[in-house]
Amino acid sequence: MEYFDERSKTKYVPHVIEPSLGVDRLFLAVMVSAYHEDEVGGDKRTLLRFHPRMAPIKVAVFPLVKNKPELMEKARGIYETIRLRHNAFWDVSGAIGRRYRRMDEAGTPFCVTVDFETLEGDGTVTVRERDSTEQTRVPADELLGFLSKAINGY
Repeated sequence: MEYFDERSKTKYVPHVIEPSLGVDRLFLAVMVSAYHEDEVGGDKRTLLRFHPRMAPIKVAVFPLVKNKPELMEKARGIYETIRLRHNAFWDVSGAIGRRYRRMDEAGTPFCVTVDFETLEGDGTVTVRERDSTEQTRVPADELLGFLSKAINGY
């Protein structure tokens, strides 16, 4: 919509500036700034890149397979320990890659996978970082400290 001023013989488009602020606008701004699409290994993925302190779910814990009771028991114990300090999520449904993608879409910065190496090998778990998809082996007894440092910075 344009306005023509007869006196000055100029046209202009009036604008309305609405300087209001509310929780819904702040939330939308945070969501929009966190939303990303990228490609990893030729596969497109959608993710929310929340800062670890702002992410609603800080850590997800996955047993590699759900049909091994000892693996499920160890993973559940790790989940219960993490849950005491951080908002954690437990997931056993689907392939591990799909679980990672679901957590990427939810903005979860770290995923912990309990596998056979945890039980039979050196007692380490795999920690996957959302943004780089880099995986690190961390001793299970040092996991809480590792996550606290990565999430809180100390």
